[in-house]
Amino acid sequence: MSIKQLTIFLGLSFFQFFEAQIRLPKLISDGMVLQRETPIKIWGWAAHEEAITLEFIGKTYQTQANADGEWQITLPSLPFGGPYKMILKASNSIELKNILVGDVWVASGQSNMAYEIFRSKRLYSRDIQNANNPYIRHFKVSKGVTFNEDKKDFKSGNWKSLNPNSIGKFSAVAHFFTEKIYEENQIPIGIINSSVGGSPAQAWMTESALKSFPEYFAESQKIKNKAFVDSIEYSDNNLRKVWRENANTNDLGLQNNWQSADFDDSSWSNFKVPGLWVSKLGDKQGVFWFRKKIFIESLDNNDTSVLNIGRISDADQTYINGQLIGSTAHKYLERSYDIPKHLLKEGDNTIVVRMFSYRLNGGFLKGMHRNLTVGNKLYELNSEWKFKAGTVLKMLPRPYQLHWAPSGLYKNMIAPLINFPIKGVIWYQGEGNVRNAAEYDRLFPALISDWRLQWGQGDFPFLYVQLTNYMKERETPSKSNWARLREAQSKTLSLTNTAMAVTIDIGEANDIHPKNKKDVGYRLASAAQRIVYKKGRLTPPPAYKAMEVVDGKIKITFSNPNALDVLDGTFLKNFAIAGADKKFVWAKAQFSDNSVFVWNDSIISPVAVRYAWADNPQTINFYDQIGMPISPFRTDTW
Repeated sequence: MSIKQLTIFLGLSFFQFFEAQIRLPKLISDGMVLQRETPIKIWGWAAHEEAITLEFIGKTYQTQANADGEWQITLPSLPFGGPYKMILKASNSIELKNILVGDVWVASGQSNMAYEIFRSKRLYSRDIQNANNPYIRHFKVSKGVTFNEDKKDFKSGNWKSLNPNSIGKFSAVAHFFTEKIYEENQIPIGIINSSVGGSPAQAWMTESALKSFPEYFAESQKIKNKAFVDSIEYSDNNLRKVWRENANTNDLGLQNNWQSADFDDSSWSNFKVPGLWVSKLGDKQGVFWFRKKIFIESLDNNDTSVLNIGRISDADQTYINGQLIGSTAHKYLERSYDIPKHLLKEGDNTIVVRMFSYRLNGGFLKGMHRNLTVGNKLYELNSEWKFKAGTVLKMLPRPYQLHWAPSGLYKNMIAPLINFPIKGVIWYQGEGNVRNAAEYDRLFPALISDWRLQWGQGDFPFLYVQLTNYMKERETPSKSNWARLREAQSKTLSLTNTAMAVTIDIGEANDIHPKNKKDVGYRLASAAQRIVYKKGRLTPPPAYKAMEVVDGKIKITFSNPNALDVLDGTFLKNFAIAGADKKFVWAKAQFSDNSVFVWNDSIISPVAVRYAWADNPQTINFYDQIGMPISPFRTDTW
């Protein structure tokens, strides 16, 4: 054999040996949670027609890879338990450790499900300190989109047990859901967190399901064209790059060191925080600077110091005494920056915020607490600041948002999951579809049916969060896309094995990401206890059933009315009433004999009632016996 032939032979032998190595998907790994009481699929890749042996809980299973190197072994149903180990053998051997059998839930949706606990680390500091449960595991799916074939595995990801070091990256809603489920049932719980901020429902659906929505299906086909996608990515990236370059090149603040503590800002304009600069400059985009001096009389450098500057439109770079302490690129995120030790000093300290506004309404958004905390001392920052424009630029065009394209997230972040048996899904999404809320009547049930079809496990439990209260309270009854989408979510309860957590009372007017994620998770858990674990209240929560006109008032009746927690004679808020002219006005509403009577003396012949039909209803006082708010509703279809 010649040297050349020997080299080729050895190379092929090495290649064949390398190809023969068993490879497992990211989900099948150390620390995983397998679904109890259902056949369990273990799968992966190996060499062409290679024999694979699997050992688990005292039994041995065998299979052979197909011509493409794919293989699968189905284990019998198992009761909850563990930890166990699993050994897989072919030409190599893999040992998986610390495996549990319990209940696996997929947590999905957009940013309120993606919201990680570290973003509210001060609110949940005690929960973080006490997080220590090896029977609760989380797997975070790596974000990404795919426009052609479904992905078979994730780019990255591993199972993590609950402890103080890992909890910060857990979905807050999913964590509090698992915490309550474990507390009530003492069964190992696994969460697979596959969620993406801002994502619309159609991004999470298969192409097949999208055929009922021709516009979305057409778009899912269009983005399969690589040249089209490349042109969009180039255009969007280039526009952002050029905008940023212009901002940095032309910014007078960078040129003149406006971040310095010693800079003289006495000639700058005064600006009342919170507020938008439209009142001073008109609707301008670009880079704008804000400065604030805080006098600290005494200082212990061992104190923990934090700067809270709330939400900003759109991005910021924030300095203290000339040093950059944090930056955030998204307007929906609340800024809370830890201050390095020894950066603050006794006497004057200067806070500087370099703010970027890409599109419309730049400034400090209202409704946020803004302060500097130094140990036990708090310095209020919602007050007068100094303000000056660094440079004014043209508005940055809105990007195409390829990462939210129809079916793109399903193909990348859900398709690799469907071999993995699950208990059910918890879902928090809808904000991304508010602009076309009526479409959600069909879109959301289609998504649920689509996922159930793909998993092939029948009508598994699908629990979801109804949109919370958000935006400014209205003085008069008005149209509301948020209310309309909540109605679509309520209608989806007609699907079997679904339940909804109502959160109309725990949102924040000025934050689309309210911090209270514990009650959201607990309310989902309460729904799971009812329809999955068959504990607690087993009847559905009270909901609007019917109306009739009685002596000039509208009488509202409810399903399961005995579960209402309202005393006879109580006046209820947030009811509106209309006559044939379809003009709604606020109404009096009184609870009596398990019904609500609604009226307004100015409307002699009422025909319709709406309850909590608003982006952000005023104070809620209509609850059931386990403390859950009654879902908003309307009697009309106008």
